Amino acid sequence: MKFETIKKVILAAILLPFVFMLIEGVIVLRTSMQQYRELEKDRQFADVLARGGSIAATEILSEIDATRRYLARPSSSNAIDMQRSRLTLDRERRAFYARLPPRDTLDQGLAGELSALSLAYSRIVAARSAVDQGRYSGSTPGSVYWYAALKQLAVVDALSPLISDPVLREKSNQLMGILLTYYGERLITGIGTRYLDQGVSARFPIELFIQGKTMLGAGMDHMVLHSSASIVRDIVAYLSRSEQVKANAITDAILAGSRPSRAMRDVWASAQRERMAFLQRKMVEAASDIHETGEQFSTLSHLHLTRILALCAGLLILATLVMVLAARGLRLIDRLSRDREKLVGELRNAAQTDLLTGLYNRRGFEVAASALLTQAEHGSRWISVVLFDLDHFKKINDVHGHDAGDAVLRQVAAVARQNFRSFDLLVRHGGEEFLALLPDSTPDDAAIIAERVRRAIEAAEIPLPGGDLLKVTASFGCVGRANEAANRNFEDLVKRADLALYAAKASGRNCVVAGATVPPQEERRKAMSGGFDSRI
Repeated sequence: MKFETIKKVILAAILLPFVFMLIEGVIVLRTSMQQYRELEKDRQFADVLARGGSIAATEILSEIDATRRYLARPSSSNAIDMQRSRLTLDRERRAFYARLPPRDTLDQGLAGELSALSLAYSRIVAARSAVDQGRYSGSTPGSVYWYAALKQLAVVDALSPLISDPVLREKSNQLMGILLTYYGERLITGIGTRYLDQGVSARFPIELFIQGKTMLGAGMDHMVLHSSASIVRDIVAYLSRSEQVKANAITDAILAGSRPSRAMRDVWASAQRERMAFLQRKMVEAASDIHETGEQFSTLSHLHLTRILALCAGLLILATLVMVLAARGLRLIDRLSRDREKLVGELRNAAQTDLLTGLYNRRGFEVAASALLTQAEHGSRWISVVLFDLDHFKKINDVHGHDAGDAVLRQVAAVARQNFRSFDLLVRHGGEEFLALLPDSTPDDAAIIAERVRRAIEAAEIPLPGGDLLKVTASFGCVGRANEAANRNFEDLVKRADLALYAAKASGRNCVVAGATVPPQEERRKAMSGGFDSRI
């Protein structure tokens, strides 16, 4: 497998699992963000419900009672109580509006209820001014506050469907049911008390009484049908007491047109007051429970946000680790690729290089020579071959050993490499024989260069492993050819160089012969004898 393919496979092995993990992380992150937004929305609605229920259950009623006490007896203490109740209602109303979501995010029904509530509060402000100016002599602005309370209830009721959490939605329905029940009882008690306090000829306001009974029934249905919580069971159990059942019977009798006795009226009024006080406590309890639920949502939303941030940090760390691993993997692959190329190069060089001398061997020489000959053919240039070997090399091995022979070959190769031109191609042709290919050189040029090499070899003192110094000589044969179509056979050129080398041997060794002249037979025999010079 190619290294580029391996690189792609490793990158795919690293990045593909990361991509799938990243996609899964994004999905989890998106889900977590959605859950966080739902928790934040429900927390906000819980706060709004708690404040809205508290306003309807406490602040509006407190201002009604304080205003009535002041109108009944306009003392300074009652005036202070009235002003204090006004400030409390205004503060809670501002906090209620501040907790509401932006108007553009609300549905049309809730926005309409909020507009009606704002109008109801503006009527309260106008009623306050009228009370301060003394224009309510002999009457009270109870209907104004009653209208505002009903609108506050309508807003609370419109908020419930927008809640996502089922527990909070159930508690919202509980609060709404208690509020309706309380205001229905308050309307029945107020209308019934005023009717019974009037004479026999007084007209019974049956429409308002029925409205109170309707609100009462709607409130009970809201609680019983939407919740089975302990607060609902407490209310149902309280209304099932004998004195409360008896009070309900008196209420039904009043609705039917009867006028109960004074004793019965007192029993009814007492039971109604206790019932409203009980329901008011339950309203406060329900609003407080919703507020606590909102605080729990706040804690959960913060934990959720922390989890989201931790998930983002984890994905970031994971991405960083994957990128680091990918980078290291790529560097490793590149290093392996370079090592492989280096190893291949070394193996190629080893296959084409003589390990003893570091020169080309025959295989490497054939590759390089082919390129040089091709260049010579296209450039109309001369090319020459110098073939040389060491004189009496066998005696060196026999006398000093093969280690000494190897040292001589290494040193001769080094001397030859230094004295041939840098672009000449030098090869160990076999044994003690060397061959050089000289581009752009005539046979005469080659002979001049060969003579320089011969002198350098003759002058060299070669240290042997035993510590001796040895001097050797070499014989050279030089031939060359021009760029002629009939004279492009490289093997023939080497054969001619071999003949020239043979002529140098026959001429007494340690010389350079250019051409392929063969000396007479007796000179050839004479050349076979001779020796070498050795110094210690």
